[in-house]
Amino acid sequence: MWNTPSVLVFPLSEDSSSDRLKVVKDLPKPQVIEQREPDSFRMQMPQGNPLLLSHTLQELLARDTVQVELIPEKKGLFLKHVEYEVSSLRFKSSVYRRYNDFVVFHEILLQKFPYRMVPALPPKRMLGADREFIETRRRALKRFINLVARHPPFSEDVVLKLFLSFSGSDIQNKLKESVQCVGDEFMICKLATRAKDFLPADIQAQFAASRELIRNIYNSFYKLRDRAERIASRAIDNAADLLIFGKELSALGSDTTPLPSWATMNNSTWGMLKQALKGLSVEFALLADKAAQQGKQEENDVVEKLNLFLDLLQSYKDLCERHEKGVLHKHQRALHKYSMMKKQMMSATVQNREPESVEQLESRIVEQENAIQTMELRNYFSLYCLHQETQLIHIYLPLTSHILGAFVNSQIQGHKEMSKVWNELKPKLSCLFSGPNNMPTPPRSPQEGNVFSH
Repeated sequence: MWNTPSVLVFPLSEDSSSDRLKVVKDLPKPQVIEQREPDSFRMQMPQGNPLLLSHTLQELLARDTVQVELIPEKKGLFLKHVEYEVSSLRFKSSVYRRYNDFVVFHEILLQKFPYRMVPALPPKRMLGADREFIETRRRALKRFINLVARHPPFSEDVVLKLFLSFSGSDIQNKLKESVQCVGDEFMICKLATRAKDFLPADIQAQFAASRELIRNIYNSFYKLRDRAERIASRAIDNAADLLIFGKELSALGSDTTPLPSWATMNNSTWGMLKQALKGLSVEFALLADKAAQQGKQEENDVVEKLNLFLDLLQSYKDLCERHEKGVLHKHQRALHKYSMMKKQMMSATVQNREPESVEQLESRIVEQENAIQTMELRNYFSLYCLHQETQLIHIYLPLTSHILGAFVNSQIQGHKEMSKVWNELKPKLSCLFSGPNNMPTPPRSPQEGNVFSH
């Protein structure tokens, strides 16, 4: 857990006995950069305090806008393959990608940036994916690639540029080749071994509080998204009901069943009613169209933005889990292994074993000490990245106002447009209300009371 600093700092114990192994006090720093790579790939140290992010939400959103659209299905021998056209505004590119291409890209991001928020991919459905599933997955892939394209470290990496602009036939191999002989972010970042120097002293308390806050924000936004989905869905259902309502009125007005004269008593009321009902379907179809537009707009501008923010928050939660189950767990195992080696060394010296056996143990202990030191550096670099990713979450928080603004504007515009159609429809109902001498009378307003109340 965050509040266990004993896991984060690993002092190397020393044996005072002259017969035991003398731990090297001035161990050389482990060789962090084990593989050479082109200078163009090496991450440069930012100016000022590198821990602090200076971006705004508008700057992040302006980095790129990526569209992901379905293209016509291609039939294989056994399965239909869904492909997507991925278009980047930044790179002015348009490429075709399949779901498996996204999978390889995602794996490489996790490999290269294990201490950053890598958004999750939507699940892969093997058999008979229906249209609704395919559309849901398309939206999720669009959210994924836009979050990646706007993430500060990802947006400057060659892997992203390849994925968004390489138009060759084998993008997967091209992506894999780009990371060969290239280490992860810890190995290629110049300040990785100095990350501890930039961390605040109360890093544990800060992250414990931030993690709890972000967990609460996630839970609230999850509920908001569910309600927004229901509101948008009701608008679309309302559109379908209005359309059917208008069609039934039209069908009633178009009924050609002859009426016997003894029933009508030469009264033309039914004929007038039918004529009026027949013409109402146009207005109800227009009302249905307005309601459907409002529902779709809320799906795109409200629900999708809530989903985007939820994807980001979930990637933060996943990152915290990777930190705890990954680097911290490895530290604990390494320390345990080191402790066991020291006990073996003590036992060997007490039992006066062969010098060669003792030297082998000494060599293994020195290697383990170097491994622990490297893991400690990785742990501090992981905390360094987590600190920046926490800042990134807070940079995205003003998206809340964008979402609320889109929701309010959609409601205002939708009700305004539907109110206009309802008002245009009202005069056409005059002939449906007959007064004395079969003369039409207008319907009573709500202020005049319910016509059926007496």
